[in-house]
Amino acid sequence: MRAVIQRVSEASVAIDGAIHSQIGTGLLVLLGCENADTDDDIDWLSRKICALRIFDDENGVMNRSLLDVGGQVLIVSQFTLWASYKKGNRPSYLRAGSHDITEPLYERFCAAMTRLIGAPAATGLFGADMQVRLTNDGPVTICMDTKNRE
Repeated sequence: MRAVIQRVSEASVAIDGAIHSQIGTGLLVLLGCENADTDDDIDWLSRKICALRIFDDENGVMNRSLLDVGGQVLIVSQFTLWASYKKGNRPSYLRAGSHDITEPLYERFCAAMTRLIGAPAATGLFGADMQVRLTNDGPVTICMDTKNRE
């Protein structure tokens, strides 16, 4: 599983010109799954994202987590995180998982985040053409890969 996590002051997803979901202060998570991902990846990634201390404390130091600040989360599926650009200029997406495997992984990840934050996670629509808008706060952007747990 790969994720791009952005600290936002606001974010939204529109589908066919209509707002599908939106959040205020919190995290926008772009999530890409591959066929080899498991519930262990979901558990590790969801817990790590919720515990990231990337929100400012009273001294302006990034020392608080999403849970500490009561932030919201918007999760958007993004198979392009698995782009391979090694050969040529047209990315290959062969490592991106198949729809029938990755959609349930995405849904289970969203459910795990909902459980951890104690509030419904806002989501995109798996497989849809979406327009994502955000105000990246900081900017703070972190990339994670469950197969490379640095």
